[in-house]
This record gives sequence, C-alpha cells and structure tokens, in this order.
Amino acid sequence: MSLSNVFNIAGSAMSAQTVRLNTVSSNLANAESVSSSEGTTYKALKPVFQVQAPSEEQMLNGNISSMAGQGVTVKGIVKSDAPLRMVFEPNHPMADENGYVYYPNVNVVEEMADMISASRSFQINTEVLNTAKQMLQKTLTLGR
Repeated sequence: MSLSNVFNIAGSAMSAQTVRLNTVSSNLANAESVSSSEGTTYKALKPVFQVQAPSEEQMLNGNISSMAGQGVTVKGIVKSDAPLRMVFEPNHPMADENGYVYYPNVNVVEEMADMISASRSFQINTEVLNTAKQMLQKTLTLGR
C-alpha cells in the first residue's frame, strides 16, 4: 500500500462521516415534529457504510497486502424501523380522531452520541491526512 492511498482512504472516511453528520442533523431537526398519522410522521435516517471496492490495479495484483487499505462508501440511507411514539394529546391541533399525536422515532441521546462519534472520526482522519503530508514532506528532504 502506497502512502498516496492514505489520502484516498482518509478522504473517503471524511466524506462518509459528513453524510453521517447530515443525517444526524436532519434527525435532530425533526425530533419534535408531529403528525396526525403514522404514514406522514418523520422517521429517523441512518447511513449504511460499506467497504470501498478494490481498484482494478489491486484486483490485478492479487496481493492481499495491497488490498489492506480500503476506503469506505455510503451504500445508502435507510429509514429506521423503530416504532414511532404515539402520545395521547386530544387538544393538540395535529391529533387524529382518537386524540393521538405521532412523534418521530428519533432518540435524541443516541443522535448526540452519533454526532460526537462522527465528529471525532472526522477529526482523526484530518490528523491522518496531516501526518501523511508531513511524512511525504520529510521524504522529499531526505536527499539534501
């Protein structure tokens, strides 16, 4: 694995964590939105990550060590299948005919933990990029 692969791997991780932060912010923004039916209620979004497929060069080499450095891609964003919260509030303007209001299945504590985790992962990958850059700069000065 060449040092230049580090930039691609860290970059893909940063892109994936950006998507994760976007879904967290969407979930937190809609955490207290209400609806009068189950079908129109906001459902929490979760990104699904997968290992980036090896490049053609890595596949042709067939060398396991060349495939060790894989990036990450966002396979998709799925809606959470956790149950919605039904709250009996007959005086609420969005209440259904039975007096229930539907709240999203967003767990604010879980979303905050995801936000912190994604933020830290982004910061760590920034450090990886800075370290790789410093290593390349040191390599260029070896001939002096």
